[in-house]
Amino acid sequence: MYDEDDLLPISALQHLAFCERQWALIYLEGLWSENVLTAQGRQLHDRTDRPETETRGDLRVARGLRIRSLRLGLTGRADVVEFHRLPPGSQGGVRLAGADDLWQPFPVEYKRGRPKADHCDEVQLCAQALCLEEMLGVPVPKGALFYGMPRRRTDVEFNSDLRDETVALAAHLHQLTQDGKTPPPPARKRCRNCSLRQLCLPAAVRRGKAGDYTARMIAHLEDNGP
Repeated sequence: MYDEDDLLPISALQHLAFCERQWALIYLEGLWSENVLTAQGRQLHDRTDRPETETRGDLRVARGLRIRSLRLGLTGRADVVEFHRLPPGSQGGVRLAGADDLWQPFPVEYKRGRPKADHCDEVQLCAQALCLEEMLGVPVPKGALFYGMPRRRTDVEFNSDLRDETVALAAHLHQLTQDGKTPPPPARKRCRNCSLRQLCLPAAVRRGKAGDYTARMIAHLEDNGP
C-alpha cells in the first residue's frame, strides 16, 4: 500500500507503456511539446474533464471523476464513468446516492485517432477499473475506449492478463520514478509521430552524437569560459 503523497498519475502508465523515454522526458524532466495530434487529443479531453453527473433512465454518467488506488499507487481523473442500473436482485453493483437498486461501473476513456496496435490505452483504462474496484468495493469487468476516428467505442474486457500487465507496469512506474534516470531512445517507427521528437533526438542519441556534442561544449566552456 502506498501513501497519498506517493501516488503517481494514471496517465503516466499510458506514456510508459508506449515508450519509457517519452515517459521520462515528460514526468522526470518536465518536457512537453505539442503538435497537431496532441492538440486534438487535448481538445477531445477538454469536453470530458469538467466534473458533472447526469442521469438518463437506467444510465448515470459521471464525468471528470477523481479516482485513486493505494494498492497500485496511482491517481487520476476518469474521462467518463458510466453506471448501468442492474436488474432487481442482482449482485455485484454499487449503491448510488438518490437512486434505487444497484449500478454497474463502466469506465470510458476518450482517445484521439484510431485504435493502437499495442496495449497502452487498454492498460490506462484497466488502471482506472482497478481504482474503481478498490474505491467502490465492486468488480469492474469491462470498459470502453472511444476513439475520435472512427468515432465509435472499442469494448475492453479486463481479463487476468491485462490486469497482471497493468499491476506490473504500475510497479515498474514507481521503480523508474525512484531511480530517476531517463533511458535511451528505442529504434521504432512510431518516433516519427511523437510530439517530443525534437526534444528526444532519437536518431542523434542512438548514434552518440548528442553525447559527443555535449562533451565538446563542456570542454570548450572549461577552456574558454562562457
